[in-house]
Amino acid sequence: MSDRYSRQEAFFGIGQEGQEKLLSSRICIVGLGALGTVTANNLARAGVGFIRIVDRDYIELSNLQRQIIYTEKDAAEALPKAEAARRHLAEANSGIEIEAMITDFNSSTADTLISDVDLVLDATDNFETRYLINEACRANRKSWIYGGAIGANGMTMNFIYGDDQPCFCCLAGTDNKGTGQSCATSGVLASTTSIISSYQCAEALKYLTGNGMLRKTLLCIDLWENQIDEISVAKDPDCPVCVHGQYSYYGKSLGMQAVSLCGRNAVQIIPEEPGDIDFDDYAQKLAPLGRVAVSQFTLDFENKDIGIKLFKNGRAIIKNVDDPNRAKSVYTEFIG
Repeated sequence: MSDRYSRQEAFFGIGQEGQEKLLSSRICIVGLGALGTVTANNLARAGVGFIRIVDRDYIELSNLQRQIIYTEKDAAEALPKAEAARRHLAEANSGIEIEAMITDFNSSTADTLISDVDLVLDATDNFETRYLINEACRANRKSWIYGGAIGANGMTMNFIYGDDQPCFCCLAGTDNKGTGQSCATSGVLASTTSIISSYQCAEALKYLTGNGMLRKTLLCIDLWENQIDEISVAKDPDCPVCVHGQYSYYGKSLGMQAVSLCGRNAVQIIPEEPGDIDFDDYAQKLAPLGRVAVSQFTLDFENKDIGIKLFKNGRAIIKNVDDPNRAKSVYTEFIG
């Protein structure tokens, strides 16, 4: 093995055998914002052999304060986060495989994204997706690591697959939509997201190398108030997910989906069936109605009222709209 991992191999908890396990491991990181960029960066440099990175969004200038692998050039080009991350990570470690998935993690994509990996890492910003990750991982017998951050507060927990282990539903209940806070309204410190992601990465290294020192508690931090707590989470004997196998998110066909994006005044539209959009055809169709710009990955349309960022598979982000029903109407009117 090369000198690339020599300092990591020198650590007693990894060694050469552990490094070989990492190089043969496969993971999926869901979300490439503040948490996901740190996680992807750390684990790519650590030599995890296959990393699937999943994100539906594109880079904006406001991301750069905390989403560490993106650049001003990425934001100026409005690159999809998954593709920009893949490029930067490949430059950091060309000896591993990085698969960029410019898509939404939803009920129709979940199995494809996680069925062939050893571990899933949550780097999302909403509870609905975490409930889906939890259910999809239970159905696919996968372990996953939860992480969340807002302001100076963060938390993380390992959810290791096993009949005697609690799941995310045991922790959060069945109808938890979070605090209602968002990074846009409450802010977030890059140090918070970096610390939570680093904890996630350390636990991932333990899990992938077969180390028995995995943390079994919910870790909560408040950097501003200087507090660190660990909370025991018991398995709910009546949990609908890990006890009864009842899923509210996984395996559901919901037709066209509209998802409000956290703090963005924008709604994501996911068509019932993915397509293969011909950007040239749509550019001709939309040009008389407003400004159109086409890149390798997206078609952007703007008029005086709304904006649309259309992806190749038919998914779109409708900007300057906060009502999901209005967003569906806009999509139908302009895209079809």
